[in-house]
Amino acid sequence: MVWIYTIVSVSVISLISLVGVFALSIDQKKLYKVLIYLVSFSAGTLMGDAFLHLIPEAFENSQNTMKISFSILGGILIFFLIEKIIRWRHCHEEPCEQHPHPFSYVILIGDSIHNFIDGMIIATSFLVSVPLGIATTTAVVFHEIPQEIGDFASLVYAGFSRGKALFFNFITALTAVLGAVVILAINLNVADLTAFLVPFAAGGFIYIAGTDLIPELHKHRSFKAGFWQTIAFVLGMGLMAGLLFLE
Repeated sequence: MVWIYTIVSVSVISLISLVGVFALSIDQKKLYKVLIYLVSFSAGTLMGDAFLHLIPEAFENSQNTMKISFSILGGILIFFLIEKIIRWRHCHEEPCEQHPHPFSYVILIGDSIHNFIDGMIIATSFLVSVPLGIATTTAVVFHEIPQEIGDFASLVYAGFSRGKALFFNFITALTAVLGAVVILAINLNVADLTAFLVPFAAGGFIYIAGTDLIPELHKHRSFKAGFWQTIAFVLGMGLMAGLLFLE
């Protein structure tokens, strides 16, 4: 029964990545007008997730502050190197469907790691008890919806077509299933692995928001654009802060 509950739960989490399907019916010109504000929202959710959820969770599970700090810095460094490698192999064309902006691939990698962790946490919760597993899944659902909307918008802004962004967002979401299966199949001690992966993912999210998304926002210099970007950024962080009351 634990397997059934867990697989159903992580499958629901993976399907949330298809929330961008609602954007398929929106006129392309209208969509592109709001994309930059959704990118700002995404930056806010990533920063909020890192500082309000992942880093506090890391400190709750471990008293080794230096280990956590180095894991965060490791996440920033690894994502920096990943983007460097992508840019070295990337042609210098403007972002488009054939030549998407390199940060789109970094987002996909970061999201994959995050979903993998979610899958492990959900599986571990169901191993403890079914009610705890359901409660954890509910919290993850509310956490994933705003992030998946932001990720989808960022991929489209980077040059992916809406269909391609939807597809790759779903593929990365399936790592939640992989994370759950790893825990259930080999009875892995999740505490040992998440002690490193949680702050590592936080470092990755800080890097993506701070070096990829926020600089894109600064390219739009009008007062009106800056005002609404700030509102969207604060809303992203505020939503992540609000989710603390569901934990």
